[in-house]
Amino acid sequence: MVTTPSKRSGRLTATRYPGRMKIAVTGSTGHVGGTVVRRLISAGGDHDIVGLTRQVAPYEDVDALRSALDGVDTLVFVSSDGEAAKVVLHHQNVLRAAVEAKVGHVVLLSGLDVDLGSPFCYAYTNGWSEQVLRASGLDFTIARAGLFAEFFGGLVRQSEQDGVVRLPAGRVSLVHRDDVAECLAVLALGEPTNTHHDLTGPEALDIATVVERAGFAYAEATEAQFAAALTLSGEEPWWVYAYSSMFAAIRQNRWQAVSGEVARLLNRPAVPFGGTR
Repeated sequence: MVTTPSKRSGRLTATRYPGRMKIAVTGSTGHVGGTVVRRLISAGGDHDIVGLTRQVAPYEDVDALRSALDGVDTLVFVSSDGEAAKVVLHHQNVLRAAVEAKVGHVVLLSGLDVDLGSPFCYAYTNGWSEQVLRASGLDFTIARAGLFAEFFGGLVRQSEQDGVVRLPAGRVSLVHRDDVAECLAVLALGEPTNTHHDLTGPEALDIATVVERAGFAYAEATEAQFAAALTLSGEEPWWVYAYSSMFAAIRQNRWQAVSGEVARLLNRPAVPFGGTR
């Protein structure tokens, strides 16, 4: 059995597909990975859904990863987190283990910005991971997600002082984590597409509008002013750099693309920033 989204409800419903699949999901204790696991289980069918954790398959241990992926037909690879250099190592290990375990289909969560020349630190990790996967010989499907609405909303709240949020200007198409997770489940239960799918919110918003929808007043800040404010608030140096490099990429219009892929995959509109299903 395989599942597809119901046109009426947007929920996954079972349709015919030959064979029983073993589907593994990395990051299953996190929000996105955990939601993917729950969506796959609730979809029905006779598939074996395995949530991988750092305790069972730590990203640093290729042997443990290979063992965890033994017999896996489809791997939903929810990207690691932390400093970019560590993420590159983690992704290298997971993809090496997937090749050695002969995984049939890798569904990789990536990002809209995959240009190795982008100022955003995680653009390199995403772009490099995609290159490795494409060269691996494995069948794949790549989900390039926009910036998460929940993440960006949290950054807005973190930056608020006396009701005013000071952030660099730009435009972003924010996508909700649950929309991305549901899309990953659909893609995992389908055949490999061997291409990428852009998963974005339904509209590109300027930062001022994002801040106002979150309930605050907006004041434009330079990237240097933003970085200084983060530093003074006690943010760790690495994250000051990561956030600042993200806004540098936003200024270059790398996170404003809008795609209808969420609606196509889920047969319902993508949830807008500040909206609910």
